[in-house]
Amino acid sequence: MRISLLLLSVLCLAPRSHAAQAPLDVDRYVADVMKTFQVPGVSLAVVKDGKVVLAQGYGVKALGNPAPVDARTRFGIASNTKAFTATALALLVEEGKLEWDAPVIRYLPGFAMYDPFVTRELTIRDLLVHRSGLGLGAGDLLWWPESTYDRKEIARRLRYIKPATSFRSAYAYDNVLYLVAGEVIETISGTSWEDFVSSRILSRVGMTNSNVRHSDAGSGDNVAQPHAPVEGTVRKVAPFASDNTNPAGGINSGAEDMAKWMIVQMDSGRLASGGRLFQPATARELWSLVTPIRPANLPADLRAIQSSFYGYGLGFFVGDYRGRKLLAHTGGLPGYLSKVVMVPDVKLGISVLTNQESGYAFNAITNRLLDHYLGAAPTIDYIAVYKRLEQANLAADAAAEKAAASKRDSTSRPSLPLASYAGTYTDPWYGDVRITHEGGKLVMRFVQTPLLVGDLIHWQHDTFLARWKDRELRADAFVTFALNPDGSIDQMKMQPASPAVDFSFDFQDLLFEPKPVRSR
Repeated sequence: MRISLLLLSVLCLAPRSHAAQAPLDVDRYVADVMKTFQVPGVSLAVVKDGKVVLAQGYGVKALGNPAPVDARTRFGIASNTKAFTATALALLVEEGKLEWDAPVIRYLPGFAMYDPFVTRELTIRDLLVHRSGLGLGAGDLLWWPESTYDRKEIARRLRYIKPATSFRSAYAYDNVLYLVAGEVIETISGTSWEDFVSSRILSRVGMTNSNVRHSDAGSGDNVAQPHAPVEGTVRKVAPFASDNTNPAGGINSGAEDMAKWMIVQMDSGRLASGGRLFQPATARELWSLVTPIRPANLPADLRAIQSSFYGYGLGFFVGDYRGRKLLAHTGGLPGYLSKVVMVPDVKLGISVLTNQESGYAFNAITNRLLDHYLGAAPTIDYIAVYKRLEQANLAADAAAEKAAASKRDSTSRPSLPLASYAGTYTDPWYGDVRITHEGGKLVMRFVQTPLLVGDLIHWQHDTFLARWKDRELRADAFVTFALNPDGSIDQMKMQPASPAVDFSFDFQDLLFEPKPVRSR
């Protein structure tokens, strides 16, 4: 049952010290956001001073089906899972089984990074804070799209990925080291990450309607179906179903359960039962900035919420919002985007889960609610501002694609007959791809990633465009061959064909060489 009439009496009142603030009709505002950014369904939770102010669903679980989203409808929360993994490690630290600043190899002796120095020095804390030297999204192709590698093999292959920067010198978001954190939890606790998080966190917090596996995203009746814009049209897409990276993004949850999670976090680990999930000192540890990040310069329309400091803690981004410390994280999977923000000083938490890929939508909702509860007036018209930003970014992506096309020499030809490009190529960390000559055209297949199959369309000279057969991937890539003096192929490189390609398709980190043909 919708509870907006009850809540409106609360949400339409400004804080006492800001009585002139305009009332906020949350239901109407969320509906406007959904319409503007083509979001079928939203799950929204607001908590304040240890109480649930709002836990409600809006819209529908799937386009073309009237079944509504409610407070228990599950969405993939994606990287908002990282705070749960950090908390799981914290529980083991409290038990004396781990140390934040002990090297990972103390607990996983076989673990290695590319640089032996980093292997020796990388700590449990380093697994969580995106400063290892890996580039943005490096190694994600080991699991994204779904691969045949298991979790342990993915962790093993990290030793072959060259760093993009020196150790601890720069921030670059990664997922694969959270996978390693999951391996640490399993090794130390004797139970899988999934069982540990389910029993030691979800069940104790009371998140009884949540689960911990990507593969569970589509199970059960009360599940929001993922949607995304595919070639210009928002439609249902297939959920991501691989469990390899559950520690980085596997939890599925809804408004009711996310409200419970935020209350426990902002009460420094205190549970509704009166016991504790963790101690106050652990809350300070999780919420402390470790890796500094230069705050982005916001456009003039958003200058009022410009951060003065920003960085990454343990499973949370840490910054400020209108002068108050803000903990936040976003999450993204095919067809799901989410954002969780918390202001510990005033015990305010907001969780927005969506079944469409619009960060503009979740920002418009979280910022408007933050302004309301912090008494900011006059407020920004976030829907209008983010719509302008969406249009500008879409135009920029289109311009970049047009510029690349304008430089194409369409009269050029490949240096070799097409059949000469066929063969098996291998990259040190990913493994093999096969290129075959079929019916007069080239086809590329990533051996360990069944979905990455596509035609190689000649672009210019020795560069081809990999056009993946599964158009939901939205990740076409350029493939460029370099030749030896004798005309044989020396190596093959890739790069995304558009700035709109998700960073987890880290094609640019691959360097393939022809795989020698073994003699029989």
